[in-house]
Amino acid sequence: MNVIIIGGTGLLGSEAARELIRRGHTVSAIALPPVPSGADLPAEMSIHFANYLTIPDEQLRTCLDGCHGLVFAAGIDERVEGSAPIYDLFAKYNIEPLKRILGIAQSCDIRHFVIYGSYFSYFDKTRPKDELSRWHPYIRSRRDQEHMALSFSDDEHDIAILELPFIFGAQAGRKPVWVFLADMIRKMKPWTFFPKGGTTMVTVRQVAQATAGALEKNRGGQCYPIGYTNMAWKELLSIIHRYLGTPKKKTITIPTWLFALTGRHLRQQQTKQQIEGGLNLAKFAALQCSNQFIDRSLGCDRLGVEPDDIDRAIGDSIRASLAYLDHPDRFVEMKAD
Repeated sequence: MNVIIIGGTGLLGSEAARELIRRGHTVSAIALPPVPSGADLPAEMSIHFANYLTIPDEQLRTCLDGCHGLVFAAGIDERVEGSAPIYDLFAKYNIEPLKRILGIAQSCDIRHFVIYGSYFSYFDKTRPKDELSRWHPYIRSRRDQEHMALSFSDDEHDIAILELPFIFGAQAGRKPVWVFLADMIRKMKPWTFFPKGGTTMVTVRQVAQATAGALEKNRGGQCYPIGYTNMAWKELLSIIHRYLGTPKKKTITIPTWLFALTGRHLRQQQTKQQIEGGLNLAKFAALQCSNQFIDRSLGCDRLGVEPDDIDRAIGDSIRASLAYLDHPDRFVEMKAD
């Protein structure tokens, strides 16, 4: 299979490319320059440097010609803040360009698609009482992205959406997504304060395996909740503490009402600054303070995801985050355009 990855030089895209090449597929990528210094990109992957938002249709067709599969590993996530309504920004990066790409790709006879989504979509479907799409623009945008993408599936076009959770791993030279967490925890003294609950997680390598499995196995339009290791926040923090060099640091569990109060305060600060976040922090406590767990049988097992060393992947993320905090000039910032 000839596969093209939108965002193929990023952390997830490059690892997916490596896994696909290992399985005998041919891979190309559309990505933004520059490539981070020291990034271990597969030598066999050809790269078209272009912005997926603005690449002309004819140039995009040239890139897609002869491909059988497409992976959309681009876009922005819930950490982005901007002018209200923030939903418009998520639509700009995650929905509108993907709709254009899917239409052109199908006209080029590409039949297998994998789209990176969010595990918040899974919880929106399984916890309707929380009304996550109502309160959180990011989650609403992911559900809308999902509905749009699945509308392209039919007897000849397979659409797989990977509802991705916490992902650990690092790419040399690129700013890790976990900088904010490492910095926040390092500054908390003498203890770490965190709510109850926990989350599911995967390694970068496991995302790559899920991607390859979806391209090879998926038929029709389907969403795959991706989660391999379920872990309480307290257990995750103990691992993070170890890699921060403070293995004996204690975690104090705060009550849900206190987390919600903090969220309301942060929400008020955003309002004063005339910005909006992807998550309504005043309403996020119900989800954050629960076990955001996913059974691996729902997605990982179906797509052939194998066991991996989550402890080491967390360590890679934290070490890279600390390196960024000490020398940010040595890293390429994450960007979508």
